Amino acid sequence: MDKQFIATQLEALQDDICNGLLELDKSASIQEDLWQRPGGGGGRTRAIIGSHIEKGGVNFSAVHGTLNAEAAKSLGIGAGDFFATGVSEAGDTWWFGGGIDASPHYISMDESAVFHNKLKRCCDNTDPTYYTRFKKWADDYFYIKHRQETRGIGGIFFDRLTNPEISKPVGLKFILEVGQIFLPAYTDLFLPNFEKPFNDTHKNWQLIRRGRYVEFNLAWDRGTRFGLETDGRAESILMSLPHDARWVYNHVPQPGSLEEQTQRMLKKDIDWISMSKP
Repeated sequence: MDKQFIATQLEALQDDICNGLLELDKSASIQEDLWQRPGGGGGRTRAIIGSHIEKGGVNFSAVHGTLNAEAAKSLGIGAGDFFATGVSEAGDTWWFGGGIDASPHYISMDESAVFHNKLKRCCDNTDPTYYTRFKKWADDYFYIKHRQETRGIGGIFFDRLTNPEISKPVGLKFILEVGQIFLPAYTDLFLPNFEKPFNDTHKNWQLIRRGRYVEFNLAWDRGTRFGLETDGRAESILMSLPHDARWVYNHVPQPGSLEEQTQRMLKKDIDWISMSKP
């Protein structure tokens, strides 16, 4: 399957997601940057800013070039020529990778179950073993090791999907379906919550949780590392970082508070689907 065809499909997915977000927050606008990577390839960065979506980003990139030995070693692949978009190639090897997760500031069991049910149905369309396997992978991946807590409620994560497990056509279909889950899943979280009143305690907790998101992305996220180590565009790589975040020294939530309840659920291997209300 032609690499450019795959890239075109992912660009169309970016369009669909952006249009959907503008429908959710009609006050929002999009700032678009078209950029070229000096080593080869480029991308289309879109930042969305509105009254309810304070800061969001929907990126597309298709980059290629030569991976040096140090960067290749850190990523666990061979040095040499590479191409990376929805499918990555290094030398004669190709694979698909991706995922989706959620990091709510306050965890709702019911909303978490709806989110994970959507992911399970998506996975089951391709392989009934994928959800259990990729949920575990997400729990392990979206984990802030130095805090011993998950980034949020997890989701699915996968990497190095290749022959003989999956063909390029099936792999493309799968990653597009995962991408198409984003908008309905985000809508389910957005609509019940975007007009809720909040106070200073809620805002402080939101900023602390955003700080944890920053810690994960800068310390552990492989996509961030790959982008920076291959001379990617820093503004695009780091655009998911929040507008505001906070670090409070040795912050401990009040016993019995909603913040403590969320903190207790920031752990691996929770069966969100079965723990929701019947």
